Amino acid sequence: MTHTEEITLAKEIELSTEEKILHSARKVFTKKGLSGARMQDIADEAGINKALLHYYFRSKEKLFEKIFEEASTKMFAKLTEFIDSKELSLFEKIEKMVENQIAMSMENPFLPAFVINEFHQNAEGSICQTIGRKMSVSHKLIEHIQEAVNQGLIRPINPIQLFINIMSLSMFPFVSKPILQINMNVTEEQFALLMEQRKKDVADFVIRAIKL
Repeated sequence: MTHTEEITLAKEIELSTEEKILHSARKVFTKKGLSGARMQDIADEAGINKALLHYYFRSKEKLFEKIFEEASTKMFAKLTEFIDSKELSLFEKIEKMVENQIAMSMENPFLPAFVINEFHQNAEGSICQTIGRKMSVSHKLIEHIQEAVNQGLIRPINPIQLFINIMSLSMFPFVSKPILQINMNVTEEQFALLMEQRKKDVADFVIRAIKL
């Protein structure tokens, strides 16, 4: 094996280890949340020792920030893409916003509850500041809603209230998932099906509520 091949192999192994850690951390954070998760839990899930975990990520918070940054970047990149679009109507943007929010929450079920808790506990924290910067996309949607109101395309509604409605209807099921599973005997498979249906149901509900 040449020196170049050895370097390439080393990089592949390192990437594989880091990806394994991130995958395991997502599972642990989903089950236990940020406060309940321990680095040892993540190391055990990844099948590595704790020292190696700390080699890649110095702390639990740094590891979560890495996961959160990747997920939020992916989510807001999609939001920006269609909210900035001049080709899509307001209704089409609402449909895509709901679909994107629910799909992202299904892929990262720990995010909704974590975001809420983090803002309550540490609004000045780095993760909250990251969200705040990326949420500037919401202002563009609010402007589009106000324009639609002014043009008589939708009934008069406070754009901020409409934005809150869209976000809460999309995110609340993930925050309340344990309640649904316990009180209504909803299995993981049933929950996934409900969320797939909800992508259309929420958008239809919101659009019917504002459409003239």
